Order: sequence, then structure tokens, then C-alpha cells
Amino acid sequence: MYWKYLIAASLLLSFSACKPSKQSQTNKIEVIASSDKQWTGVAVSKDNRLFVNYPKWSNDVPISVAEIVSGKAIAFPNQEWNNTDDKESFQAVQSVVVDEQNKLWVLDTKNPLFQGVLEGGPKLYVFNLNNNEKEKVYQFPEGVYQANSYFNDVRVDTKNQFAYMTDSGNGALIVLNLQSGESKRVLDHHYSTESEVDHLICDGIKWENSVHSDGIALSPDKQFLYYIALTGHSLYRVPTETLRSQNVTEEQIAEQVEMVKKIPATDGMMFDKDGNLWLGGLEDNSINVLKSDGNIKKLIKDEIIRWADSFAIDTQGNVFFTTSQIHLPEIQRKQYQVLKLSK
Repeated sequence: MYWKYLIAASLLLSFSACKPSKQSQTNKIEVIASSDKQWTGVAVSKDNRLFVNYPKWSNDVPISVAEIVSGKAIAFPNQEWNNTDDKESFQAVQSVVVDEQNKLWVLDTKNPLFQGVLEGGPKLYVFNLNNNEKEKVYQFPEGVYQANSYFNDVRVDTKNQFAYMTDSGNGALIVLNLQSGESKRVLDHHYSTESEVDHLICDGIKWENSVHSDGIALSPDKQFLYYIALTGHSLYRVPTETLRSQNVTEEQIAEQVEMVKKIPATDGMMFDKDGNLWLGGLEDNSINVLKSDGNIKKLIKDEIIRWADSFAIDTQGNVFFTTSQIHLPEIQRKQYQVLKLSK
């Protein structure tokens, strides 16, 4: 979800209403929402509220976070929060996620147009969905973030009160203690957090880029954090107990890194409650699952899946994902969509 050289040159100025749901050729994918604007993150609350975010990759993105309501993208929590002229509002949101306590987390890179992190650094916001009010905001000191950091994706462990993020600008993981507010940068420029290749072939198109740690997923038992570079196929994991330790050294963390498996190139990742890891398939318009038994299953391949970006799951087990079409030239892109894969 960090693509330094693919800032959209010209995005349309208006959002489109969600079109009536329709089925793809496979009759397995349902179109839930469509937009003229490029989105990346998606989140679903326990009461089936649907949230998306629009990254600040051009100067004509009038909204950062939205809730899809009655077929329309409505600024969340209000328009003031989405006024990028205000330093206290959202500036460059990259991902949204709903935690087990039904709170919405919004990760703001504070790095609009990939021109460098703004003064004050990235922020992680927490919103109470009962009243749509900001509950808390976490900030990060210099050193935890770097000048060209791009905090990309986030996973929240409400049990142990920690959050984990990837930095795609400079390969690393970010570990945040939610109780103390203290954070640290780990595996900085470690082989597991750095890009493996300088391009991907996506649906026959050569996408030339080199992007570091991006997708991230927390195992259902909270014992392992899984992560992968966007331009790479090696899935890694590290014990969260090691990451949470105050006394552990960088060398000790590195020793605990495990290469799990070679997998299809993916952007976001997500575990379901059964321990299956949901993956995109950037190279062939597919959705894949790394089963709990270690085998990879290609669930579906369809031309409608144009760069599966981020994943979310509802209480019924239905999976939602965005299509951000990163690999396609602007002229070849169709509407950006939120798709639903029914259980």
C-alpha cells in the first residue's frame, strides 16, 4: 500500500454513489461500493458499518475517511476532520481497521504526496463508533519515524494492549504500547522488512517499483505478527511476546524472525477466526488463502479483482476488499470498488 512512483496524476473530482450490487462472472463476488476516487483501506464494524479511506496521492482528494451510507461516501466523522488545510485534521490516511472492541483505528502517514513526513510525525487515531468521537490519538517521536517514512498498515491487539504497523517508506515494523503510548522501531532495514524485487508482473503488466514492509496480520491467538514486503513473495513472522518485551535487543528480535512460506504477491493480509490467512494475488487478479494446515488455496480468480488492496471481515464471515488498480495506467482504470466475497 505504498507506491512511491504511482501517485495518480489526475483523479476525478467527485465520488460516485454505490451502484446496485451485481455479480461477477463467477457469481461469487458482489460489488458493494464504487467510486471515481482511488481508495485503499476498508473496515467493517460489528454492526456492519462500512468504512473506507482515500490516500493523499494527489492534490484533488477532498476526503480521507468515509463511511458508506445509503449508497454514498460520507465524510467520517465529519467534513472538518477531512479538511486537509487544517493541520489538526487528517492529512494522508493510508489504512482503517476496526478492532475487537468495535473501535475504528485510522492510520495517518502525515506524508502527503510522498514528499516527506510533516512536522509532528504520523498519527494513529482511535474513534468510538458509539458516538463517532475521537477517543485517543497516538503520536510517534522522531527516530521511530524517519523523514520519508510511510506508516502503511496497522493491527491492534486489544488483549495485550499493543498495536503494530509497517513502514513501507523505510522497511521496518513499529511497535506501540497502547497503555503507555511509548513506541519503538524494530527490524529497521532487516532483510525481512525490505523489498525483494524491483518489479511485479501483474496481469501481464510490468509494474516497476520496490516497496518494503507492507501487509501485516496478527494471528488469532495474538502470538505471532505476520508481515511481507509489497514487492516480494516471502512471508515472515515474529513472536509478539518478543516485540512487546522492554528489554529485548534488536539482535534478539532478528533471531526470532521466521520465514513462513513463499506466497503470491499480496498487498494487505488478514486472518480469519479459524486461523486462515487471506491474501491477495496481485499478479493474476486472485484471492488466495494460506490455510491453517500450511497449504495455499486459490479461492477465486477474476478480472474484476484489480489489485486487491485491503481486507476486512464481518461477523458472519463475509470478506470485503478494495480494488485500487495500482498496477494499471490511469487511462486503463475502471471504477474503484469494494467487493464482497460471501462465506
